[in-house]
Amino acid sequence: MKRILLFVLTNVLVVAVLGVVASLLGVNKFLTSNGLNLGALLGFALIMGFGGAIFSLLISKPMAKWTSGVQIIEQPQNADEAWIVDTVRKFADKAGIGMPEVGIFDGEPNAFATGAFKNSALVAVSTGLLRGMTREEIEAVIGHEVAHIANGDMVTMTLIQGVMNTFVVFLSRVVGYAVDSFLRKNDEQNSGPGIGYYVTTIVLDIVLGFAAAMVVAWFSRQREFRADAGAAQLMGRKQPMVNALARLGGMTPGELPKSVAAMGIAGGIGQLFSTHPPIEQRIAALQANNGQ
Repeated sequence: MKRILLFVLTNVLVVAVLGVVASLLGVNKFLTSNGLNLGALLGFALIMGFGGAIFSLLISKPMAKWTSGVQIIEQPQNADEAWIVDTVRKFADKAGIGMPEVGIFDGEPNAFATGAFKNSALVAVSTGLLRGMTREEIEAVIGHEVAHIANGDMVTMTLIQGVMNTFVVFLSRVVGYAVDSFLRKNDEQNSGPGIGYYVTTIVLDIVLGFAAAMVVAWFSRQREFRADAGAAQLMGRKQPMVNALARLGGMTPGELPKSVAAMGIAGGIGQLFSTHPPIEQRIAALQANNGQ
């Protein structure tokens, strides 16, 4: 709940800062005189930045189940399922969070955690991961996912995404309106946004969207280092996580749906847009850690 409140407060503060900056620079006077209601735009940016991100967070768990084909372990049917559930419970208790739902999905090696709240999250592992790793390595991967939950990473990622969305929506439309006003300054029949506004807004939505995606991806990569360290702490030593990462580096990780890709144990394409650091960097960071 604290992170949800932080999410709301941060978005409100972003909008307030944008309004203050626009006022100090005199941008609001120029735009208002040319027909733009800056207050309405700030409200629109808040709704777009906040609304979409929080909605995605709230439906993240059911969407993950549906898109990944996760089979929830209601009652363990064999020793392996019982061991997975017990391992998640052990780490959840140690991390001080509520017991997540536990599931298995068909696919190449991967795992993820998702959910809007720490005490009602989901941890899922793939059949490929279960077949390709030792129990100790699987345990480390599960610890990594539980660490994501304990760190509040799902909400934090939503917070960052919402802030980025708000900036993109606001700035693209302010610049679009300024460009349109300049192009149509001698047009006495100016009755609303023209082609300059729409073209500029579309282009900036794309350009700023890419820039925002790089910021979000950078933050996501930092979370992976923290979750690796969290797994080592939950297990009491770092070597199992090092071994799990090394094993993963020799596998072809399964692709996860976009809604949970950032929460997987591995994934991402291209260094700037990758949600996960290279395996070698993650191992090096763990080995440099002064912990066990």
